[in-house]
Amino acid sequence: MKATITWQEEVTFEGESGSGHKIIMDGPEDAGGRNLGARPMEMILLGVGTCSAFDVVAILKKSRQQITDCVTEVEAQRADSIPAVFEKIHMTFKVKGKNLDPDKVKRAVELSADKYCSASIMLQRGGVEITHDFVIEEA
Repeated sequence: MKATITWQEEVTFEGESGSGHKIIMDGPEDAGGRNLGARPMEMILLGVGTCSAFDVVAILKKSRQQITDCVTEVEAQRADSIPAVFEKIHMTFKVKGKNLDPDKVKRAVELSADKYCSASIMLQRGGVEITHDFVIEEA
């Protein structure tokens, strides 16, 4: 994998993924940012949340669950000192579908956390405590 990050101005950067997708990232206003894009640490949360959701949806589809929607809410706590690394991350999967089996949803979340989500596993190995829960909504 590759990425290129190009400084635009002040604390605004453009990131381009190896697959050619671009995104603007910006720092907070107290550091000279202008709120032109997501913060770098927010990008990490977006990545880990999407990686996990990708797995959960794929696992549920393979287990023939009639999933119609999946929203993943991610909350994090950062250290008070520099570097302000993530110490804890909690993900709530809001899974919607028809007659979803709670045991299969639980298994999908656990498999993502313990076996498949590279981003989550990498952060855990770095000392971040990651927890999960889920809510099932009938479609």
